[in-house]
Amino acid sequence: MSQKKSFALVFPGQGSQSVGMLKALAAAHPLVEQTFKEASEALGFDLWALVQNGPEEELNRTAVTQPALLAADIACYRVWRAQGGPAPDYTAGHSLGEYAALVAASSFDFAEAVGLVAERGRAMQEAVPEGTGGMAALLGLPDADVRALCEECAGGEILAAANYNAPGQVVIAGTRGAVERALPAAKQKGAKRAIPLAVSVPSHCELMRPAAARLASYLAPITVRPPLFPVLHNWNVEIADQPEGVRDALIKQLFSPVRWVETVTRLGALGTQYIFECGPGKVLTGLNKRITDGVCLALGEPADLDAALAAIQSPLTHEGRA
Repeated sequence: MSQKKSFALVFPGQGSQSVGMLKALAAAHPLVEQTFKEASEALGFDLWALVQNGPEEELNRTAVTQPALLAADIACYRVWRAQGGPAPDYTAGHSLGEYAALVAASSFDFAEAVGLVAERGRAMQEAVPEGTGGMAALLGLPDADVRALCEECAGGEILAAANYNAPGQVVIAGTRGAVERALPAAKQKGAKRAIPLAVSVPSHCELMRPAAARLASYLAPITVRPPLFPVLHNWNVEIADQPEGVRDALIKQLFSPVRWVETVTRLGALGTQYIFECGPGKVLTGLNKRITDGVCLALGEPADLDAALAAIQSPLTHEGRA
């Protein structure tokens, strides 16, 4: 006896962008370029040309990266649905990806969301002067040791865990001096690696409070609808089913850590057997495989999309295995 497969779509955020992303998917599916055309009209410049041709420095500017990734994520989602992929049982997004999850769930209009995340990017960039903040990835330390390290190395400045990405992989964020102090200290505590990240914005820490205040003012006039399917939010790993809860979650997300390990774990507890990464690259798929025993696939390349469609559309036997 067959039964419905339960699955989640997860949407990547900053760090998944690259010049030339989604080129192959766009060649196979005109919906990709159509989606970028809508985003370009909202922004007032040709986003697809920039994404395909660079320069890389411009694509990596936060106020450009965010709408570019939102467009890429939603382009993948539209192709997924157009090819017969079902609506997900649950969704989540990593940082900026949370906006794509909400657009997919019809909580936001796409064009409005494009403008919103461009403003979000500008607010984040302007909250901390260039060169005064930083982020670093710490590999091989337990979460509790990372939190203790942040307390020890803060020195009266801001330093905190920003992304709990996978077991033993935590990103920290704060003032540049505090991050620099933490790198050798992490090695002394037993970290396998402590890697400074090439970002100018220290996301998901208290330094983003001013950006969160600006984001609140941007969000206020925008229509937010109850999501059509559940979206797990980064800051509390909970589902907000009303507009005010969605707004609150997005504001708090800016200065709160991304709890990705807990998010993927909860998706499993909710019964999802498959987790598909809906966007360019395979960053989340790599993380997800370290967290869950479920089937983790990506959708950003034509062959990967076909494999995911085959996996979700194949019969499920009474034993629960395809």
